[in-house]
Amino acid sequence: MVKIPSGEFMMGASDEDGRQEEYPRHAVKVDAFWMDVTEVTNAQFAKFVAETGYVTTAERKPDWNELKKQLPPGTAKPDESQLVAASLVFTPPTYPVPLDDASQWWTWTAGADWKHPQGPRSTIDGKDDHPVVHISWDDAIAYCKWSGKRLPTEAEWEWAARGGINDAEYPWGKEEIENGKSKANTWQGNFPDKNTKDDNYYTSAPTRSFPANAYGLFDMAGNVWEWCNDWYSADYYQMQKGKLSDNPRGPKDSYDPMEPTISKKIVRGGSFLCNASYCKGYRVSARMKTSPDTGLEHTGFRCVR
Repeated sequence: MVKIPSGEFMMGASDEDGRQEEYPRHAVKVDAFWMDVTEVTNAQFAKFVAETGYVTTAERKPDWNELKKQLPPGTAKPDESQLVAASLVFTPPTYPVPLDDASQWWTWTAGADWKHPQGPRSTIDGKDDHPVVHISWDDAIAYCKWSGKRLPTEAEWEWAARGGINDAEYPWGKEEIENGKSKANTWQGNFPDKNTKDDNYYTSAPTRSFPANAYGLFDMAGNVWEWCNDWYSADYYQMQKGKLSDNPRGPKDSYDPMEPTISKKIVRGGSFLCNASYCKGYRVSARMKTSPDTGLEHTGFRCVR
């Protein structure tokens, strides 16, 4: 771990590339803390599982009574054959598709989990130093408790990603990701059907494959999305406008007007699927959200204390 100093900064997007929930910028103060240098790796997570016997969300059969709470009232129970241990796997189309329909490249795959990231026939053999994926927020919390750590707040995460550069757009500063040497594991080419692999990776990369930021943190842009502790609420930034927030912990409750029945947590940093034409999630202010019981092939985490 490395020590991240205390400081004040303007949280949120300073450029025009942000999504609505990245505005307005607002003043934040963060105390010093320690942060993992890399995302939690397969080897680290395997040690946790070996010592505790923990079973991840993706490895468990869904509980219909819990699942239906996230669905519109009256939704019919699916056939038992569909209620199996599974997770979302990236399955690229072979031709260009509309970018407003993620079902074109995500497939609910039985047998996909942290040990089998592309499905039951895949493996993590030889990938001890890759970030663990298919990790839900609940899984990340369990690991944190075992390791004596915790998940970062969203404010801590962004402060650390900036590396002491208050006006940074990326962990390395302001230079566009496409310029110069590869800076992060992201998608090159036409998303989602053609990846030119200019950075030599199609899915996850070993941690430390790209330069660290000024605080010595690797993969604060790209590779895999990282869970934060905060709930997501669409109007949270607007509520912070015009005041200094001291070590903010995020909203008390989650509200996403796009899916009001589903509570969501924040993920940060972007992944190997991020591309300027789609999400540009590798920007330091970029934010995404997903339900805490969901893991995907491009979602992992790192810890703080």
